[in-house]
Amino acid sequence: MQITPISPECLAHSLENLRKSRPLVHCLTNEVVQEITANVLLAAGASPAMVVAAEEAPGFTAVASGLLVNVGTPTPDRLAVMHSCARSAREHGRPWVLDPVAAGGMPWRDEQIRSFLDDSPTVIRGNASEILALAGLGSGGKGVDSTDSSDAALEAARVLSEKTGAVVCVTGETDYAVKGDRAVSISGGSEMATLVVGTGCSLSALVAAFLAVTDDAVTGAISACALAKRAAQIARGRSRGPGSFHNEYLDALYQIQPADFLGEEA
Repeated sequence: MQITPISPECLAHSLENLRKSRPLVHCLTNEVVQEITANVLLAAGASPAMVVAAEEAPGFTAVASGLLVNVGTPTPDRLAVMHSCARSAREHGRPWVLDPVAAGGMPWRDEQIRSFLDDSPTVIRGNASEILALAGLGSGGKGVDSTDSSDAALEAARVLSEKTGAVVCVTGETDYAVKGDRAVSISGGSEMATLVVGTGCSLSALVAAFLAVTDDAVTGAISACALAKRAAQIARGRSRGPGSFHNEYLDALYQIQPADFLGEEA
């Protein structure tokens, strides 16, 4: 597998397109992270919506720019709406992101997560343990937390990508976006992000936003990761702990400009 870093010019162009287009992202996400997901999208330059009623959610997906399906707190009714929206996204040519929260943790959850693979996600975004489990090469992490490195999940990402046709975005100390034998990477960020609930889940929504403004799903996925890592690094330098990191992270997402990526190694 050939791994290449994403170019600063590509990152700058992606962020410029996001800010100009302000894509509307339909977020079907878990109860714990709704607020930070909406705020991350707003701060970055996208527009969030969380339409959950079965009667209108699929129709809303059809007119949105992209869809996030996050299975963090699944119920049968919620899963049915998620499936109908995923099918709507596919039928109307909208990109959508599957976030397989806690894959490998429990048999029922794993069965539900795998059922979404038939709905042709554009990107599957998860931590290393989730991707290993979903690919059948691992047993999951500690609840929603990864116990594996993103490097250890690269082969699993390739296997899962070839099986599903999706771009697989595995995140950790280094983030990778994998499509078959192609992989692009971005490093940086801060471990402090793991102490604030919803940073990973909101990243998946950010991926959906970037997919809506890029022609290449690999580029879209890694551009979202790069923005999040840059914002986390800035926030860590300004914060005293997780509480202030949360606010500084949102401020950094808002303040980062396309030109900030230029002239530096990604």
